[in-house]
Amino acid sequence: MRRRVLLLLPFLIFLVLGFFLYRGLALDPSARESALLAEKFPSFTLSTLEDPDARIDESLLRGQVSLVNVWASWCPTCKEEMPQLLELSERGVQMVGIDYKDTREHGRQFLEEFGKPFEVNIFDPDGDLGFELGVYGVPETFLVDANGIIRYKHIGYITPDDVEEVMQEVEKWR
Repeated sequence: MRRRVLLLLPFLIFLVLGFFLYRGLALDPSARESALLAEKFPSFTLSTLEDPDARIDESLLRGQVSLVNVWASWCPTCKEEMPQLLELSERGVQMVGIDYKDTREHGRQFLEEFGKPFEVNIFDPDGDLGFELGVYGVPETFLVDANGIIRYKHIGYITPDDVEEVMQEVEKWR
């Protein structure tokens, strides 16, 4: 009898693991709340993509509402998102880019090819600022209010259908 129970043990473990894997696959990763909502934008001092000698910090994000978009030249969905970011920029939204885990040369080429919606591009080659923001995949976009507080996070690329939702968030915090 005891031997039969021992033979069933691997099967029972398999069923339990299968249940948790199935449940995990059913979760929507974009539904995760950011731990940084209602928190100050993380402190940083980095160079810009365009000028390796220019140093900028989080004070860049104070004084007006900004959309901070984390992007990279190696990201295929960042290319798909660029028309929507250009539209938001044309509609008067201050756009700040974070070139994430990239090279200056590739980042500059990407902007030349797909457009330049960003007033400033923060160069984050090691991904340290992205890590502080909790970025787990690009693109991701953060809305930062005039006091430097993160108020909204959009995971994944901004689709044409998402532009109005993003604009509503911007207007809510202006």
